[in-house]
Amino acid sequence: MSPPHVLVLTRDHDPHADHLRQLLARRGARTTVFDNRDYLVRAHVELAYTAHGLARRLLHTESGTLDLDSLTALWWRRPQPPEAHPEITDPSVAAYTALESVNLIGDLWEHLPCRVVPARESVFRRAGHKASQLMLAAELGFEIPETLIATQPDALWDFHNRHDGQIVTKPMGMPWVENLAAGHTVIRKCELVSPRDVGYADALRFSPVIVQQYVPKRLELRVTVVGRQVFAAEIHSQTSNRARVDWRWYDLGVTPHHVHRLPDEIADRCLAMTERLGLAYGALDLVLTPDGRYVFLEINPNGQWLWIEELTGLPISEALCDLLLEGA
Repeated sequence: MSPPHVLVLTRDHDPHADHLRQLLARRGARTTVFDNRDYLVRAHVELAYTAHGLARRLLHTESGTLDLDSLTALWWRRPQPPEAHPEITDPSVAAYTALESVNLIGDLWEHLPCRVVPARESVFRRAGHKASQLMLAAELGFEIPETLIATQPDALWDFHNRHDGQIVTKPMGMPWVENLAAGHTVIRKCELVSPRDVGYADALRFSPVIVQQYVPKRLELRVTVVGRQVFAAEIHSQTSNRARVDWRWYDLGVTPHHVHRLPDEIADRCLAMTERLGLAYGALDLVLTPDGRYVFLEINPNGQWLWIEELTGLPISEALCDLLLEGA
């Protein structure tokens, strides 16, 4: 019997993938790492059909040929999109071939007959839509912050006044903006709205933004769901001026992390959230308020976990290995 074989889709220099590959190897599993960006440059796909259906599905790389139908599992970690071949110099042709490659590769991973973690791309992309997440969370019984998504300055001013200025903004999707001309990247996370920001409210008409009531925090929680297992870590973000509004600014030296015991009903809602979204994995962000309420903020269908594991000892990586090898 052949050993289990997991295909990991990710970019170079991914510590999460490297760590899990070592754990899978200890269990006797084989792993292959592939980045979609290598397609046409260092790798090729071969799909063949007879008059009656699929005949073969092969991935040719510099290290050999992989029969994609032999895979035990596919882990969609963090691959980059395919690019045009570097020998193409015409920008319009390059854009066209890159789009054609995206269409093929996206369709290829969508239909493999194996377990896919966190989910097939079409599923977890849809699961990442924050407006839909808020509706589902409320439907499942989570408390959510009062929220406004609009492009009208008057709506922002009204929301700001109703909450005495205690509001935050966050991006709809991408948390960064690349300024190619200046050669740097601007990071955009959850931020308090200042009086100066309100003065520029007219710019809201150019792009949608999420505006929410600021939720007071005793703790922030990162709840990682792997299959049917729930791992909750408490992040004492209020001990750091840098991380108190958004722990993702990371001030780990002064921000304690501990295992958190979720109430059963909150853990059940986290499981229901991933199940309803079609995810085998998900990282939920919650707030525990000073008066003991659990408030849902969002779920990341492909969120990081390694730092949580290192600081708390929660066996998230082992649970992921179990999930990827289940039934193998």
